[in-house]
Amino acid sequence: MTSQQRIEKVQNKEWVFIINPVAGNGYAKTLKSRVEEMIDKYSVNALVVFSEKAGHAAQLARHYADNGSKYIIGVGGDGTLNEIASTLIQVKNVVIGVVPAGTGNDFIQILGFPNRFEEEHWKVLFEKRTTRIDVGICNGLPFLNGMGLGFDAQVAAENYVKPGEVKKGGKYKYIYHIIKTLLLYKERRMTILSAETNQETDCFINTISNGRRFAGGFYLTPKAIANDGLLDVCMIQKLSLPERFMILLKVPKGTHLRNKKVNYYQSSNIEIEFSHEVPFHLDGELHFSKHFNVGIMPGALNMIYNPSGNHFFRID
Repeated sequence: MTSQQRIEKVQNKEWVFIINPVAGNGYAKTLKSRVEEMIDKYSVNALVVFSEKAGHAAQLARHYADNGSKYIIGVGGDGTLNEIASTLIQVKNVVIGVVPAGTGNDFIQILGFPNRFEEEHWKVLFEKRTTRIDVGICNGLPFLNGMGLGFDAQVAAENYVKPGEVKKGGKYKYIYHIIKTLLLYKERRMTILSAETNQETDCFINTISNGRRFAGGFYLTPKAIANDGLLDVCMIQKLSLPERFMILLKVPKGTHLRNKKVNYYQSSNIEIEFSHEVPFHLDGELHFSKHFNVGIMPGALNMIYNPSGNHFFRID
């Protein structure tokens, strides 16, 4: 039986859990029995499916949403969620949820959940408390947590064997790539245009975000609110090698904002131009371009969140 036949065979499921089996170096795949256990415990009408290749999670999400499923839950990391959400932006009567099972799991912090679910977090998931979240757009491609140019984009590039194929390894591989890039990265000249700034600069980091955390624990944009209709921008000027390490040590606590070489602001639209193609990441997924048109779609997704957790929402 083909994957398409399996899709068509099962309809009318209120909940669909889409597991990315390669997320978290295979950790997501091991959660199938746990997901099924929780489905039985909370007596929900649900289906569990595996994505099979890049882009398949988006196809599954759209198919089940079009056939009446209301709760589409991604089991994986930030890239898995980005893929699922990208096909459901502005789709009414569909709610997106996440069971974190990736390596970094930075996006889940926005929703007030931890990196790994305990019993209490499954209960919150099935309580279905929802809020709307903004979605960033770069060159027509969506991002939920954030995008990066410069140092953090190069770190993302180091994490790939080739586009679409991530290197093996756990959280510590990010630390290795960060240190390697700190030592070797060379800033590139860029032109930045927005309502707040118009300048040319050799920028070490230019992070544009909806969330606060990147690379498993680096709070580059610690003031971000995910439903305020604005993108938070952290732009760090060219740094000497000692300054790079000094800034890096401050980022996990968000205290780097006090440094005079850090420019932090909010905007709803930003244009960035390079003289040649450079790497950039959207929710950790690697891309290349030399022109960037970045904007925001307020309240574009309805998501399950943890109202008692340390979420990044402004709740009226």
